[in-house]
Amino acid sequence: MATSPDPRATRFARQRILPGFGEAAQARLAAARVVVIGAGGLGSAVLPVIAAAGVGTITVIDDDLVDETNLHRQLLHTPADLGRPKADSAADTLRALSPDTTVLPRRDLFTAATAAALLEDADLLIDGSDTVQTRFAANDAAIAAGIPLVWGSALRWSGQVGVAWGGTDYRDLFPDGPDAEADTCETAGILPSVCTVTGGLMATEALKLLTGLGDPLIGRVLLFDGLTGTTQELAYQRDPTRDAAPPAPATGAASDSAVTARELTALLASDAPVLLDVREPHEFALAALPGAVLIPLGELEDRLGELDREEAIVVYCHLGVRSARALDRLRAAGFTRARHLAGGIDAWSRTVDPTLPRY
Repeated sequence: MATSPDPRATRFARQRILPGFGEAAQARLAAARVVVIGAGGLGSAVLPVIAAAGVGTITVIDDDLVDETNLHRQLLHTPADLGRPKADSAADTLRALSPDTTVLPRRDLFTAATAAALLEDADLLIDGSDTVQTRFAANDAAIAAGIPLVWGSALRWSGQVGVAWGGTDYRDLFPDGPDAEADTCETAGILPSVCTVTGGLMATEALKLLTGLGDPLIGRVLLFDGLTGTTQELAYQRDPTRDAAPPAPATGAASDSAVTARELTALLASDAPVLLDVREPHEFALAALPGAVLIPLGELEDRLGELDREEAIVVYCHLGVRSARALDRLRAAGFTRARHLAGGIDAWSRTVDPTLPRY
């Protein structure tokens, strides 16, 4: 009997034919759980894109109500939604756009106190909020949970986009912490198309991280100027004074679940763990850690018998997203000594071996 074709194959045909994308990347999107802070101007650009692209589960966090002054830029909402919670209005729009996506609206504030519960089982956090206080809270929560953060900001005529992951984060860029006097759209104004451009760039970074494709904005900030129609890139590095300070206690994922690139170099010189690469074969051919065993994430459950449950294993991928999922499956299958490489092979090439090709 012939196998029934994927009923959604036609919907995603134009992205599945992209080089390196295919069914594997589409499957990763379908399995992904993404949390988005803000259903305002940036959220209105980010949320429809990731839903339409096939992200499986999206949690929308916003504690605000739809106001008439929102409508010129917050395109998730219409005049009929005035007075409704933005999270609920956004959820209705996304469900109509992508019926196969599970949309979970949460009328809540994202704070240090609520972060752990809101990020439970999340693969990626996207911050489209309009306050720097929330952005710092999102940064710290993503680090604690061991997941990437895509952040963006838009004000007046310009926008900024970056990724906190792989050893550098928002506090390296702004070490003095949040500025309580920072302007907002309410006080400074915002061109609606700046939200559209900035949110589109954020959605692109999110899709790259979830699929393991491309070179995300890690250690880089993209600056967009709507008045001149130009973009600039600002590179930054880990603040060395932060590494000299006592480490903050972990509040999210188990502390023994991940190793940094530098920690892995020490392990390789002593215990020599098995290196398990869960990327795709074409990625492995571009760059791999010496002696690594290749088992793509999509094949892992069927090939667990090739691994020894008693051995120490460090699983890695491009940026650490797929390896974190692989680690969950390994731990569930009894591989108690398994860990994963935070930041993936990208972090390794940045901090340990700059001669290793990056892709």
